[in-house]
Amino acid sequence: MSASLEQLRRCHFAVDLGAARTRVYVKGPGLVVDQPSVAAVNTRNGALIAVGEFAERMTGRTPAYIRVVRPVSGGTVVDIEMAQRMLRHLLGDGMRRALRRKAAWLRAAACTPHDADPLAQRATIETLVGLGARRVELVDTLIAAAVGCGLPVERPEATMIMVCGAAATQVAVLSLGSIVTAERIPVGGEAVDHAIVQHLRLAHALTLPSQSLRPLQIALSGNGLTPHGPASTEIHGRDVATGLARSVRIDTAAVREAIQTPLTAVLDGIYKVLRVCPPDLVADLADRGITMVGGSALLPGLDQMLREATGMPVHIAERPDVCAIQGLGAMLEGEIEPLVLNPLGA
Repeated sequence: MSASLEQLRRCHFAVDLGAARTRVYVKGPGLVVDQPSVAAVNTRNGALIAVGEFAERMTGRTPAYIRVVRPVSGGTVVDIEMAQRMLRHLLGDGMRRALRRKAAWLRAAACTPHDADPLAQRATIETLVGLGARRVELVDTLIAAAVGCGLPVERPEATMIMVCGAAATQVAVLSLGSIVTAERIPVGGEAVDHAIVQHLRLAHALTLPSQSLRPLQIALSGNGLTPHGPASTEIHGRDVATGLARSVRIDTAAVREAIQTPLTAVLDGIYKVLRVCPPDLVADLADRGITMVGGSALLPGLDQMLREATGMPVHIAERPDVCAIQGLGAMLEGEIEPLVLNPLGA
């Protein structure tokens, strides 16, 4: 954790800028923003047309002069000005005025991916400074998510968390409020989407609308990635050669095989973390297992695949998509007590 609990208690709001969704927690009201990290811009005059869910629905459906952009990629702000404009509109004038009235010295907290480079951290800080924050505290996403899903982070025992994001997957073993060992794998829900797109293009000469990828994954529900899932499902797309609309019944076993490559990379990351973890902590993990958080943790059957591959218990958090911002909120509200160590002889 880059910031101490005492510093975080002084913060007035917290932001989780994710590649897929942006969430804002305000001390007192709680979670006030939970919207896609998308903005639509008029390229003729630079005007912001829409943000959040409305902008996401415009993806692939706009005329040439409207551009749909994502100012956050892989948990890193890639367009500071657009990220600031998006956040201003998501918060609204009323909430921004309420924040400014709270304190002359406005403090903010933000999640940053594990081992984010100084440039990425600086981009996050500048984004929130543009919203009026005079000081920004950074918290590792792994620790924030662990706190948000109720793991005993501050205790002298091992907990393993897996943050399944849109652009990356982060795995870590935590103990005594710190990260013992961690790995960031550049494979997330978007990589699974890409694998599905490539499979349908090569095997069925079919292209999918961008917004139909998640429904396709949901079609693998039930036991999802396991052989006990549905045998086939019908999808609608566009023929690569003719450009005409076409329906295809696909074999879900072939889809499961297509997404094994990105999922294997995630397994390799878990094995790497376990290899470098101290033996005593690994013994704790054999009983407690892995806790999955993040939007991509809901991919049907992913938990079962990890359970079979590692031989460890695998649990999905109650609300995996909002664990990180809930953890930041708990720190802001002072709900987390630091571990107090008594000095020898005291």
